[in-house]
Amino acid sequence: MSRAATTLPGDPPGGRRAVAVWSIGVAVYFVAVIFRTSLGVAGLDAADRFQVNASALSTFSILQLLVYAGMQIPVGLLVDRLGTKKVLCLGAVLFTAGQLGFAFSPSYGTALASRALLGCGDAMTFISVLRLGTRWFPARRGPFVAQLAGLVGMAGNLVSTLVLARLLHGLGWTPAFAGSALAGVVVLVLTLLFLKDHPEGHEPEPFPHQGAAYVRRQIAEAWREPGTRLGMWVHFTTQFPAMVFLLLWGLPFLVQAQGLSRATAGELLTLVVLSNMVVGLVYGQVVARHHAARLPLALGTVAATAVMWALTLAWPGAHAPMALLLVLCVVLGACGPASMLGFDFARPANPPERQGTASGITNMGGFIASMTTLFAIGVLLDATGDDYSVAFCAVFVLQALGLSQILRLRGRAARRERERLVASRVETVHVPAA
Repeated sequence: MSRAATTLPGDPPGGRRAVAVWSIGVAVYFVAVIFRTSLGVAGLDAADRFQVNASALSTFSILQLLVYAGMQIPVGLLVDRLGTKKVLCLGAVLFTAGQLGFAFSPSYGTALASRALLGCGDAMTFISVLRLGTRWFPARRGPFVAQLAGLVGMAGNLVSTLVLARLLHGLGWTPAFAGSALAGVVVLVLTLLFLKDHPEGHEPEPFPHQGAAYVRRQIAEAWREPGTRLGMWVHFTTQFPAMVFLLLWGLPFLVQAQGLSRATAGELLTLVVLSNMVVGLVYGQVVARHHAARLPLALGTVAATAVMWALTLAWPGAHAPMALLLVLCVVLGACGPASMLGFDFARPANPPERQGTASGITNMGGFIASMTTLFAIGVLLDATGDDYSVAFCAVFVLQALGLSQILRLRGRAARRERERLVASRVETVHVPAA
């Protein structure tokens, strides 16, 4: 199929300039992910530093994700109204301040406040990057560009597991976290100087913003679309197993429950990230070429994740064999790319002026699931005397809930998407030649 045949009327041209501008936005997201996941390699250190138990330790990540999830719809509205640059700049200021505050926190309470501030800034990055991609690249490149953004974010996770962990154990708590905050300053300066919301000649049409009425209309119309809700539940069901593992409980599970050294556990966390990056490239290319593959890929990832966790937790010996843990980590690496498929259901269901709001609703899903599971695992660990086999069964409950909603909405969303496609083809046929 030719390029002309797959480019829609009014599509941005893409090209090198698009890549350069988009890369600045992705750099902000990259740094945000480093800060977001920094607690994943510092969980045991944080427990010692602030003298807290498993439930209190999980509160760090729960509060951070609570703020993140709660900010998704407001951030989507802000992006639709103010544009990408302003929102990304504000996000960079907030997550950098949060990381600095965490570095110097003298107590558990101030550390909690710092993680909340970090979560607020982090919440402003990914939706902005998605919007930047739709403004600078043709629609046909949407799935691949979104997966590539997720891949770069996972590279930030890789920096946490490989670089920040070494800095933490080599330099200590305050120098490691304060030094990493400098990256936030760098991306803020780059964004202020070089980032633009859209290419010349592709300015969005003026859209009236009428206060509370506008907010209610944006949210209601986005939610009314079955594709938005399906996207949210796909994100909900696929993302959280890996998020929980990388964000907090993976390292304690591997060290305390599986008897591995910290170094070996860190290597397995790195494997999750590397698997995510490879699978992200594959999923992005597959969906860009075969749009119907979205749901089979998502459901297949959910099934594989459930099977691997069941085998690992039910293993009859004291510790699961290393081969099983390796496969588990490879499969967990597919969760992030599968969650990105949620945006591929929401994107075609909403017009350009509602993309930010729809992406915010979708992005809430996985973080609500992650927050719930983080809390459940912490409570169950305290209640069972650190029985990880029982605590991690919370994963199956959330997967069952999400899967039931995906199956309920898939037919409705598919019919609505077909109707939109037919309508767009009719409009294209009737557009007079220039």
